[in-house]
Amino acid sequence: MFGNSFIFLIFGFIYLLSFILWIWTLIDCVKKETDKGNTRLIWVIIIVFTYIVGAFIYYLIRRPKRIQELGK
Repeated sequence: MFGNSFIFLIFGFIYLLSFILWIWTLIDCVKKETDKGNTRLIWVIIIVFTYIVGAFIYYLIRRPKRIQELGK
């Protein structure tokens, strides 16, 4: 019985971490992404509708490019 609760605890922790990453990337995108050519709107839609996959794509691909271009 302890094994099942431990598995639920692990999955709950993973879900919580992914939710925090999702919220953090969404806030980062809304606050710091440029609105030139609707870039912000497109990234917000991608992050919201694809959840953790969109957050990872934004974090790994777009965020470093934005930092290099805009310096923030």
